[in-house]
Parts: sequence; C-alpha cells; structure tokens
Amino acid sequence: MTLTLLITTFFTVFLAEMGDKTQLTTIALSSTTNKPLAVFIGSSSALILATLLGALAGGSIANLIPAFLLKLLAGIVFLYIGSTLLKQRSCDEIKEN
Repeated sequence: MTLTLLITTFFTVFLAEMGDKTQLTTIALSSTTNKPLAVFIGSSSALILATLLGALAGGSIANLIPAFLLKLLAGIVFLYIGSTLLKQRSCDEIKEN
C-alpha cells in the first residue's frame, strides 16, 4: 500500500464528506437518541460498505476502460450535476422573488 495514495484518498474523501447528506443525517439521528455510539457505529459501517463497493467497482471498471476515458467521463458527469444544480438554484430563486 502506498502511503501517499492512502493520505491523498483520506483527505479527498474527508473533505468531500464534510457537510454532506450523510453527515447531516448522522447529526439528526444522533440528536434524536441518547445513543451516539450506536449511530456512529451504524453510520461508519454503512460508509465503509459503500466505499468498499465503490473501490471494488472502480477496480473492475479500470480493467475494462482506460483511465483517461474514466477521468473524462467523471468530469463530464460532475459538470452535468453541477450545471443542473446551478440551474435548479436559479429557478428556485426566481420562484421566491
């Protein structure tokens, strides 16, 4: 295992997960119970399983499709999602005014 890859992956995922739906859901669940450890274990287990599935799928797909094509496709998908969210936000602001 390469230490640089491990550190890069950790910080990338950590920053991407800050303030996302998963964290907000975990906060909401934890605030409605007196069992924060149970919420932590459940949330952590779910994130680990989802990440494992993503890593396995990524490894399998990488054997079938060249890396540059995967990066291009991921970039296009992120641009599409971002532009759709910006368009939706603009429509929401127009409706509010």
